[in-house]
Amino acid sequence: MSTCYLNGTYQPLADARVSPMDRGFLFGDGAYEVIPVYSRRPFRLAEHLARLERTLESLRLPNSYSLDAWAAIVHEIVARNSWSDQSVYLQVTRGADTRRNHAFPVGVQPTVFLMSEALVTPPAEQLANGVAAVSAADFRWLRCELKTTALLANCLLRQMAIDHGCAETVLFRDGFLTEGSASNIFIVRDGVVLTPPKSHLMLPGITYDVVLELAAKHDVAHQVREILEDEVRTADEVWMTSSTKEVLAITSLDDRPIGDGRPGPAGRQMLAWYQEFKNTVMRGG
Repeated sequence: MSTCYLNGTYQPLADARVSPMDRGFLFGDGAYEVIPVYSRRPFRLAEHLARLERTLESLRLPNSYSLDAWAAIVHEIVARNSWSDQSVYLQVTRGADTRRNHAFPVGVQPTVFLMSEALVTPPAEQLANGVAAVSAADFRWLRCELKTTALLANCLLRQMAIDHGCAETVLFRDGFLTEGSASNIFIVRDGVVLTPPKSHLMLPGITYDVVLELAAKHDVAHQVREILEDEVRTADEVWMTSSTKEVLAITSLDDRPIGDGRPGPAGRQMLAWYQEFKNTVMRGG
């Protein structure tokens, strides 16, 4: 049975209880992070916690712990669960009030919850063949840079992919690429790696940052700029990146092949660099 953390106490996940008056339950009023763990080492923990802090500040939601205290809790959750590779989910809500009211309550303690699951990364078959995606208009709210628990729009968009037997939904807003329903998106055109700039229309991904760092380190031609929808549909390669998907090729979009319908050389190389980076930094290899 997995162990979670809830408001200062480590306990079996099955025993954890939160008030139905919690604003996370009533309003989706909260922030979260998902932190991959390799060989019991949290991946880019400082960056995840910095993003959490930015989201909490933007939501005017008190931060319950210092960065060092957060790190200690994350490490303890990792230690108390059995998997070597884990996915740690961290959530902070505004807490439970005595009445349902849209206005922020006064004197209410935030609810802090962490749990862990086995980290599941793409299987070899997906890495070898890539995955299919569909596209949709990005109808989410205009603060997508905040990692909040109010994810109903993302769930609807993700379910659209599932309904079509696909792995992701690629989102476009006003003719431009934003991101995926649960990932950042990169494309390759004429040997240049392209991805949209950070803005209020997309989540600033931790893996997104790593990929750009690796491109710079290995002198790969790359640009961060706005990308037209047509550029995505006619790209040589399309990738999705996230903490759990890492770097995964999208080889068809809306039932049409991307490039030759197979993972391309740039994506295969970036995946290899990512694995090398991960193994060196996180596994001591």
